[in-house]
Amino acid sequence: MDVFPGGGVTEVIVVRLDQGEDVLASIEEIAHECDLHTGVVLSGIGTLDQATLHHITHTGYPPKDQIVQYEGPIELLSIDGIIAHYGPHLHTCISIADKTYAGHLEPGCRVLYLAEIAIAKLDGLRLTRRRNPETNVSQLARAD
Repeated sequence: MDVFPGGGVTEVIVVRLDQGEDVLASIEEIAHECDLHTGVVLSGIGTLDQATLHHITHTGYPPKDQIVQYEGPIELLSIDGIIAHYGPHLHTCISIADKTYAGHLEPGCRVLYLAEIAIAKLDGLRLTRRRNPETNVSQLARAD
């Protein structure tokens, strides 16, 4: 385990995404435009007309993911995660009619009517991701 103390919330950035915008690409763009090196996605809600998620497929190493695509209309129930070195690692929960799905947010989650996202910008803490050579998992690490 690694613990990364020292960061403080200096700003909360609230974003409205409009029809047709890709959620993940938009968050990546916002991170660069707002100099959001390290942050926490606090909330994300809205609607999608398509969604792409990945799920893990087994408990061994190296990890193997399965990409799943969903067609809408889709309720975007939540998005949360961490932005490290401007790169978001986000998980989401969506619902289609009476079924709920969750997984890792991938490119291809396209806004239907709107999406609203709140991101806390952290200062005093700079995180990145480094691949663990033993597990092949990209893990949080303090940026040099």
